[in-house]
Amino acid sequence: MNSNYLIPANSKKSKLILGWFTWIDLIIFAVGCLFTLVMLFIFNSSMSISAMILVLSPALVASFLVMPVPNYHNMLQLITNIITFILGRKRFYWKGWCINDEK
Repeated sequence: MNSNYLIPANSKKSKLILGWFTWIDLIIFAVGCLFTLVMLFIFNSSMSISAMILVLSPALVASFLVMPVPNYHNMLQLITNIITFILGRKRFYWKGWCINDEK
């Protein structure tokens, strides 16, 4: 085997619920759908299309956030990474193993 290690590509999927979702994903989706159901019960059913889209928007936004994306877990992680990159530190200081060798 030449001391090479083979890690399967889907090794992290076994830790996910149904192979796609974490607990926080399911909570976000459930809260969005529950809020939409409550709004559907509260508001009149003879609404205009724009009002109906507003009522359905929590479920649509929650579905968008937990939607899987290639190379990332889901849209929520992608948005979090983008915000962290934009707001994060732009200048990095060297603290490597040879920092004491410099004068």
